[in-house]
Amino acid sequence: MSDVKLITSQLIKDLLQKIEYANTIYILVSFSMKTGVDLLAPALKRAAERGADIKICSGDYMYVTQPEALKNLIHIHPGIEVRLWRSDGKSFHPKAYLIENGDASTLYVGSSNLSASAMTSGVEWNLAVSSKAAQETIDEARDKFMKLFYHEQTLPLNEQTLKRYEDEYERSHQKLPDFARWWTKEDEKALMVGGDRQEETSVVADPPGSYTTNIQPRGPQVNALNSLTDTMEEGYDKAMVVMATGLGKTYLAAFFARHFSRVLFIAHREEILFQAKQSFQHVLPEKSCGIINGKLKESHTDHVFASIFTLASDKHLTSFKRDEFDLIIVDEFHHAAANSYSRALDYFQPKFLLGLTATPDRMDGKDVFALCQGNVAFQMHFLEAIQIGWLAPFHYYGVYDDTDYSQVTWLGTRYDQEELLAKQLKEEMAEKIYQAWLEHRQSRTLAFGSSIRQIKFLADYFRRKGVRAVDLHSETQGISRKEAIDQITAGKIDIIFTVDLFNEGTDIPALDTLLFVRPTESLTIFTQQIGRGLRLSKNKEHCVVIDLIGNYRNADLKLGLLDTRSEEKREKSREVVPSVPASCTINMDLQVVNLLKEIKKKQQPRKQKILMEYERVKEELGYRPTYLQFHRLGYENSQAVKQEFKSYIGFLNWAGELSEEEQEAFQEGEAWLAEAEKTAMSKSYKMVVLQYMLNRGPEDWLKPVTPEEVAPYFYDYLTSKEYRRRIDFINKDKMNWTAEDMDKVAKLIARMPMTKFGGSTTFDGKIFKLDLNFSREAKKYIHKWTEEICEYRMESYFEKKAENMESSL
Repeated sequence: MSDVKLITSQLIKDLLQKIEYANTIYILVSFSMKTGVDLLAPALKRAAERGADIKICSGDYMYVTQPEALKNLIHIHPGIEVRLWRSDGKSFHPKAYLIENGDASTLYVGSSNLSASAMTSGVEWNLAVSSKAAQETIDEARDKFMKLFYHEQTLPLNEQTLKRYEDEYERSHQKLPDFARWWTKEDEKALMVGGDRQEETSVVADPPGSYTTNIQPRGPQVNALNSLTDTMEEGYDKAMVVMATGLGKTYLAAFFARHFSRVLFIAHREEILFQAKQSFQHVLPEKSCGIINGKLKESHTDHVFASIFTLASDKHLTSFKRDEFDLIIVDEFHHAAANSYSRALDYFQPKFLLGLTATPDRMDGKDVFALCQGNVAFQMHFLEAIQIGWLAPFHYYGVYDDTDYSQVTWLGTRYDQEELLAKQLKEEMAEKIYQAWLEHRQSRTLAFGSSIRQIKFLADYFRRKGVRAVDLHSETQGISRKEAIDQITAGKIDIIFTVDLFNEGTDIPALDTLLFVRPTESLTIFTQQIGRGLRLSKNKEHCVVIDLIGNYRNADLKLGLLDTRSEEKREKSREVVPSVPASCTINMDLQVVNLLKEIKKKQQPRKQKILMEYERVKEELGYRPTYLQFHRLGYENSQAVKQEFKSYIGFLNWAGELSEEEQEAFQEGEAWLAEAEKTAMSKSYKMVVLQYMLNRGPEDWLKPVTPEEVAPYFYDYLTSKEYRRRIDFINKDKMNWTAEDMDKVAKLIARMPMTKFGGSTTFDGKIFKLDLNFSREAKKYIHKWTEEICEYRMESYFEKKAENMESSL
């Protein structure tokens, strides 16, 4: 093939030829048809079997993509990652195929979707360029593909999410007139409707803060650095630091990096990379710094600042040795549980991994506890920082929003955009927002909306009222983000309307007013956005927060983020108004207070809430989650499962999730499973012994054991991870034990836990036994379910212990 080639027919021949030898295959199309999938499936299967990195993203625009095509895609091979772009009615028309084999890369861009007619005999124009002719362009395409592929607007495809799409597809096509449905039966025709322009926002490096040339740690950075030093001395190789926005997480990372030679800093936003590079250069001017993103590949420097979307590509990841970096820092660590991060974190083997976040909680269903071995070295949330004067206090105004959100379709993680806009784009709504802002505002406002169309509408309305307002988003022309920041800081702009450009990585200390004109769908994002206004600044006494509160999802939960009371105290209290730090104030319309009381009164029965959350997690995974997966990925407190159903398997039985054979096994094992769930755990020891027995397999797990037999496994388990050793195995008696002291370990096991199990166990001082007897058919299921309970209880135990230790410091 020449370096640049025009292909007007039979694109399939080129694709198949390249796929046959490819180690990377990325496909991005507007829509997919069964005929197109069937053409590529055999070659994709062969490529997947030899270990190629295959990612396919198709769109749902106008529901043209056939569910059968998606079903066939996800069944080609389990190693192929397939995602669906949720367009929310916005045009989505890319057609691109990136195929690589070592250093040889070919990018096809043109008009061919994933359909037989588009790739064979249809009238299509596609341009193929090789890496020899356009390496920089291909690198940029790869980077942009990864960003789009892992964008929050894409949905991982599995049996559960496919079923949802099938339902939407059927509903959509039933609404169409017969002639509009006819063409889908006639194979497929490419839809080439003009799309909205999507433009990547330029990178903005914010001006440095008030650091002098001799930069030293300050405030909470000092405490955090001391904790990290202690962590390293204790033998940990992973830790997480939780610091509210505005407390200097990036500078903390730079100070910590002084202990290491080669550092990799990973982030998911371009502006974070450039700001982090700038911060590191202030602290460590003698070190060389480089950027790795879609355009830059500065990998041979002391400190490397990499976009996760570039790094997640096998081509770039494997260009580094696994032990290339002494320290790896992951910014906004709450994203680290996402698929895009797992590839990099699984690959590298640094001396130390440091996770930074302002929002670590399992608020959006992603638990990062396991990623840092349960070691939270330092925590300071924004409420605590306000109380000790390191962040500005807030004056919160809850303004009643009479929109009936119960009539807007909920799509699993967000509201249907078109239905939401139909309620938002009204003059009376804009006037209410304007009046609330006028009444409570200070001098410089950042307003968060839910869509580009909404913030354009509101910015235009405010401008007609004489307000100096701009709408800033990915389609903005005429003013850059940096110009807008400079102008609002200088007082030349009154208000910036945006969607999510300022969630992370951008600091505007002079902001003194926040305006929320969107239903809160993500508690993590709400926390990040609140943080935008809390930075200390000259002549700024407090930040005003103006928040529209309606009957939308999480309306009551988000106010808990402002509450200094514990979750347990909030649950018991009848008060719906948060208890805020002394320097803060909270004012709510009477209708808001009444609404929150009504929401609390109408909260779903606990069993139904567990079921809804289970269904969400099951859809995310594509299969029935284990107990531990439900604990890690669910919003609902997993403790509620035991309280309501006695065991997780009891819940599955209640929910109709067990097969007929499993139901029979559950009846046999119900009492034991409930006992395994509720047995007291002052330490992890019971579950460690039980895990040893389970590891012998379904046929042998019920056989008796002796303390001497369990001792090596017990010792290894509790000493192999520093957090386990610290939490459960360090005291004066055991501090100097070694692997040779198995007789001491055996005596410990005999004393506790073997004498403390009770229930369905016996121990005569020599032999420990589970007094259980199950049928052969039931034994394999009960063994598997007991394993699930065991792994869940051990992780939740260490998680809780680590939190208690941290809170007591």
